[in-house]
Amino acid sequence: MVQNKVYSGLTDKEVLNSRKEHGVNILTPKEKDSLLKKFFEKFTDPLIVILLIAGALSVGISFYEYFGLSKGGTVFFEPVGIFVAILLATGLAFIFELKADKEFSILNKVNDDELVQVIRNSNAIQIPKKDIVVGDIIILTTGQEIPADAELLECVSLNVDESSLTGEPICTKTITESNFDDDATYPSNHVMRGTKVMEGHGIAKVFAVGDRTQQGKVFEATQIDDSVKTPLNEQLDKLADLITKVSYGFAGLIVLGRIIMYFVLTVKTFVWVDFVAYLLQTIMIAVTLIVVAVPEGLPMAVTLSLAYSMKRMLKTNNLVRKMHACETMGASTVICTDKTGTLTQNQMKVAQTNFYGLQNQQLSDNEISTLIKESLSVNTTAQLDFTNKEKPIVLGSPTEGALLLWLYANGINYTNLRNSVEVIKELPFSTERKYMASTVKSAIGKNILFVTGAPEIVLSLCSNIEGNVNKGTVTEQLLDYQNQAMRTLGFAYKFVEDNDISFDDRKVLATDLMFMGVVAIADPVRQDVPEAIKECVDAGINVKIVTGDTIGTAKKIASQIGLWTDRDSDNNIITGEELSAISEKELLERVMDLKIIYRARPMDKKRLIEALQKKDQVVAVTGDGTNDAPALKQAHVGLSMGDGTSVAKEASDITIIDNSFSSIGRAVMWGRSLYQNIQRFILFQMTVNVAACFIVVIGAFLGTESPLTVTQMLWVNLIMDTFAAMALASLPPTHKVMYDKPRNRSAFILNKSMIWNILFVGGIFFILLLILLLIFQHAEIDGMKNLLSFTWGEHDHLSSYELSMFFTIFVMLQFWNMFNARAFETGRSAFHFKNCGGFGIISFIILIGQILIITFGGQMFNVESLKLIDWVIIVTSTSLVLWVGELVRLFNKRYNKNDMKFV
Repeated sequence: MVQNKVYSGLTDKEVLNSRKEHGVNILTPKEKDSLLKKFFEKFTDPLIVILLIAGALSVGISFYEYFGLSKGGTVFFEPVGIFVAILLATGLAFIFELKADKEFSILNKVNDDELVQVIRNSNAIQIPKKDIVVGDIIILTTGQEIPADAELLECVSLNVDESSLTGEPICTKTITESNFDDDATYPSNHVMRGTKVMEGHGIAKVFAVGDRTQQGKVFEATQIDDSVKTPLNEQLDKLADLITKVSYGFAGLIVLGRIIMYFVLTVKTFVWVDFVAYLLQTIMIAVTLIVVAVPEGLPMAVTLSLAYSMKRMLKTNNLVRKMHACETMGASTVICTDKTGTLTQNQMKVAQTNFYGLQNQQLSDNEISTLIKESLSVNTTAQLDFTNKEKPIVLGSPTEGALLLWLYANGINYTNLRNSVEVIKELPFSTERKYMASTVKSAIGKNILFVTGAPEIVLSLCSNIEGNVNKGTVTEQLLDYQNQAMRTLGFAYKFVEDNDISFDDRKVLATDLMFMGVVAIADPVRQDVPEAIKECVDAGINVKIVTGDTIGTAKKIASQIGLWTDRDSDNNIITGEELSAISEKELLERVMDLKIIYRARPMDKKRLIEALQKKDQVVAVTGDGTNDAPALKQAHVGLSMGDGTSVAKEASDITIIDNSFSSIGRAVMWGRSLYQNIQRFILFQMTVNVAACFIVVIGAFLGTESPLTVTQMLWVNLIMDTFAAMALASLPPTHKVMYDKPRNRSAFILNKSMIWNILFVGGIFFILLLILLLIFQHAEIDGMKNLLSFTWGEHDHLSSYELSMFFTIFVMLQFWNMFNARAFETGRSAFHFKNCGGFGIISFIILIGQILIITFGGQMFNVESLKLIDWVIIVTSTSLVLWVGELVRLFNKRYNKNDMKFV
């Protein structure tokens, strides 16, 4: 027999003293690598290794020129510039990694902030898990992650998953010493931090927190997993691998071709020392081409885009727990959503009560009223937090909590009712049996079995109905409630003797109960859901409702949100039982047509997702309960609810803080926009690569020095990779992407439009730069004005001023083209800067940086300061790239201004 007890818990002063004596409930993370070690790890990157080799070769060339050719100390400027650029590149990567670590650390603290039910100052309240102290009285419910090591004071059918500590998935807990398991790893009346309540409920007193818990003793600090290979990462790796191989091939041809040319031209005057110097210069040219071609900025662009999206998505109530989920959400083709709390407000309120026949020959009206109140108060695991007495907060099941709120609204104190009865035995609610039961010694002096649950199930256990109402009347009333999308609960009771076995650990054995009546509980549809559903459907995403409710409730909700129409038939709806019974072949044939799966069980949801994945669908699934964990794990993106169980959150990739479906739509928009931002960066960088690679190659075969030096190319890489990645990754999402159909995950990241743009624009840049290179080589040009009246002669070399103009023209062409890349497939002008302040700032930094390099770079960058008029001419003339792009966008504009919304 279980004797109900009243717990007062710790006082505020006792909490402070306990925390001071025993510490906080936070696990101390393992010691991280030192900043110095992290910094030097940046030099293990293959590209940085190549650059270090290039720097070493440059140092060798400089020593030869200084000692062998008696040139001045200025020959060392270029290798110094290379190593400065290397330090800049590694330094920036180091800073970005530190920033990412900080973001992940913040996200990893979310678990410490999850709310836990405790009793303090004689009141049930919720506090963050990290605030639990030794001595706290904690309330344990199904689906909860146990916050600290504790000793059980009370428990009912309590089964705990201890696999995270012992590998044992189910351990039965009890406070009855005779039932203790002597072979158990931990005492049967102890529950440990990090384990999960799989069934039942209980009350426990904390005896260890934080590092002193069993979990703390074996704890290894974990980070959110950002190493998952997404389709995007795989596409980028393939792209980078292809470009790298091609660039190595070009580099090899350059070395081979220049060596052949050297022997052809110096067959009679061959000098080994000169050949070694020439070979080193050739290798430097080849390395320069590799530096230009290798898209080392792509991983940075992806990381920046994901990190930026994670941060901004939090403001739209999407807490991204796993980085890859940002991008994968944008590729979703199917969303399997639960109903309660996602489509509805999850604010359960009693809409109507229907207790039959308060007049009874055996019992007085007062006795019947007492039975009803006791049934609602005692046969439940819910609690009310009365911190705000004007608006109590439900702790536990919202449905059960609605009953307590109804009692409270009618001036009935449920805690007094609980304390006035003696609980003899309890059977907690489970999704399989769909009811709960309690045997109590009632205030009317009799032992009573109370049963609460799904009305049709409870009714099947009854032989009579109060007021002599027939079952047909009850069934008709239930159907009416369900057609109004109301959740219904049935209540029954039976007087039992002290030695009666009314139920065991699995089910109620009695079949002659008295049915008391029905309560209808309403959970209205969220106001923003119909529009959010329409948005997802218009975006080509298939939305399916998976719920444990009845067909009437499921259809009504689906109709209210616009998902179920008069055109839908029985082919679009199925029960969980039917889903599990049909063959794999039939399921695959029907799965795309299904809109509603009602009376669904946990494994039904998982099977549905597996079938969709076999149809090559990208599946996102929502869930808030422990029973949703298998489906959340199975889906490409698991979406847990903000007030869901710890088990559900642990299994998910994204937590929807406000539980709203409209937040899911915003996550899709962010994912799609993120993918487009990556495409814009690739478009921009590949255009740079096409122009730069061919310029370096042509320069080598023309027999001239490279028109772009290694230090210049490293600067180009710095601004075109790092800064451009920052600029394009920070672009805000556009609502326009929600008018597109989901992308094909297996499609190559370079679409036809991008390929045409890269080849055409990159080709134009190459031709223009080649013409300029030939003019500068064969005519003496000391200013941009001379290009209008130059004389073709025997100049046959490139002056420092000409190289400076060429370098600046090359950079400014790419600078203006960055604006075109920014506007790619947006349908907007490149000058639309709403919420794009970061892009403008970074663009300004690039421009100022180029001016400073040309003005003060000197021999380190092989440049000299340009005249003001030349700056004006170069900036103005190269801006034609942007103006032409604006004209093209004007004529190809597909979307109306009203179709564009930036957030």
